[in-house]
Amino acid sequence: MARIVRCSLIQASNVEPAESSLAAIKQAMIEKHVGMIRKAAAQGAQIICLQEIFYGPYFCAEQTTRWYDTTEPVPHGPTIRLMQQLAAELHVALIVPVYEVESEGVYYNTAAVLDSNGNYLGKYRKTHIPHVAPGFWEKFYFRPGNLGYPVFDLGFVKIGVYICYDRHFPEGARALGLNGAEIVFNPSATVAGLSEYLWKLEQPAHAAANGYFVGAINRVGTEAPWNIGEFYGQSYFCDPRGQIFAQASRDQDEVLTADLDLDQIAEVRKTWQFFRDRRPDMYGDLVKP
Repeated sequence: MARIVRCSLIQASNVEPAESSLAAIKQAMIEKHVGMIRKAAAQGAQIICLQEIFYGPYFCAEQTTRWYDTTEPVPHGPTIRLMQQLAAELHVALIVPVYEVESEGVYYNTAAVLDSNGNYLGKYRKTHIPHVAPGFWEKFYFRPGNLGYPVFDLGFVKIGVYICYDRHFPEGARALGLNGAEIVFNPSATVAGLSEYLWKLEQPAHAAANGYFVGAINRVGTEAPWNIGEFYGQSYFCDPRGQIFAQASRDQDEVLTADLDLDQIAEVRKTWQFFRDRRPDMYGDLVKP
């Protein structure tokens, strides 16, 4: 019997103006995403992944301490608790990217993973933090992740998470594969004119090189007052051969739902024995500073 897992990716535009109160911004986006999560669940999704720091705009386009106040502890903050209740109610696993506070002044770009009973399984912290002009001032907001590349066992599939800028680094993508990931989700916020030419290149390459599925998520719209570019959506799923088989629109809020046939992983790995033919004894230079 085939191992079919139905997954959904949610891409969405920001709701409240950035000048609104932080509470209003978060509440509006949380309410919007709750509705979209319910839609995905109604479509039969077993796993649902939200976009990078889903509950507001991409504030890293400026450098101001105001946004520090949107942080929450993980898993004990109000957003994760709400999502735990929703996961249990709808019987869906959720990947929930938020802005995490560990202690005063120590903040991470984090994704919490919840199973279909609402249990908190753990988190991934974004490892590679960009500081790219114009408009991606992430080192002002985030400490680099320190949890490695965990894989989360949902009982019916093992999943990994890679966040946005991480996708430019094949080393972590390989680590997730070696750790047993069958699906890797990459919630992102990326704009046209900077990395769009890489959007359909890098992650399918990771999928093919490691023999797993990838779910890539990007938000949509242009966010004032920064207007750093168009978040061009086009969230997609690609298979272990690196082929994109489901893709969302460029400019619309959307729930992209697709069936992933996990038996393809074994089929591909029996053909392309990349893990067998690795030469880790030759890779020492890769981990030198």
